[in-house]
Amino acid sequence: MWPRGRKASGGEEPAAPPLACLARSSSSFPTFRGVHALLREEEDEISSSAANNPRRASVFHRVRIATAALRAWRSIPDPGPAPRAVGGEEKRIVLYYTSLRVVRKTFEDCRAVRSILRGFRVAVDERDLAMDSDFLAELKGLLGRQGGPRLGLPQVFIGGRYVGGADEIRQLNESGELKKLMEGVAPAPAGACERCGGVAFVLCGSCSGSRKRYTEKGGGVFRSCPACNENGLARCPDCCPHAL
Repeated sequence: MWPRGRKASGGEEPAAPPLACLARSSSSFPTFRGVHALLREEEDEISSSAANNPRRASVFHRVRIATAALRAWRSIPDPGPAPRAVGGEEKRIVLYYTSLRVVRKTFEDCRAVRSILRGFRVAVDERDLAMDSDFLAELKGLLGRQGGPRLGLPQVFIGGRYVGGADEIRQLNESGELKKLMEGVAPAPAGACERCGGVAFVLCGSCSGSRKRYTEKGGGVFRSCPACNENGLARCPDCCPHAL
């Protein structure tokens, strides 16, 4: 190490050795109080550098975001019971999402939330708006935003209580609070449903997917089938028994 104030033969003062910060932390902060002081100093340095480099995210910054998200989530009022969202007294997870790839960010958010929820190996009632448009009206009624601005996807309800979208689920998962919300939820069945293959929809048994049923009333005419949706599909009675 070159002594302070002296210069090398080339006339340039050499840079400090890379292990100087380790020596400083081990000799200048021998106590826990010194360690806390070092952490505060490092947090200030990270905060100042984050302004110049927005891509760098510190641990302290992520913790503050997660804490703020938890406070906001706890302050959300309960939207009240809904027959198809709550499903009686059974504690269930209801996920409203879309399988369409029209909007890339929405599709990626839906896929990420589905992956997080499935990682807990609990039963999730997945309601794809691309498969049944009635889910959209149902979601608007639950959030009380009928006729309002366009709803974002995905949206998650746990035990009949609104939890949030993709950002809230990610933050709750990182903080560990999402695992606590999973307590009391039925475990996921082993393997995919044999009837629907995990799609949660089957071909309508009343009209065979044609959406028309023949009736002899009125001289024999075809009428719209009331047992299926606009795609000629009905919810699988095996993996979605609450839909009956």
